[in-house]
Amino acid sequence: MINTTLPSAFSTGMQGIQSGVAGLDDAARRIARGGVDGPQGTGGSTGGGIIEPMVDLQLYKRSVEASAQVVKTADETLGSLLDIMA
Repeated sequence: MINTTLPSAFSTGMQGIQSGVAGLDDAARRIARGGVDGPQGTGGSTGGGIIEPMVDLQLYKRSVEASAQVVKTADETLGSLLDIMA
């Protein structure tokens, strides 16, 4: 059980962090282009604007925080198991 659960938790957490960071990068790029693609916050005819990317930015931020907590909890669990076995 331990042999498969902890590596899976670490892997899942790391994948979540990587996905969240990629999302943050994409949202930041869309915010930076917001002034070019259309009037701020309106979305314009080209789908620009900064409101949706700013909401996405917060969403991905929370996603990275949650995934980091998964990794931290898996690390603490592994540490506790090693302490018990020592």
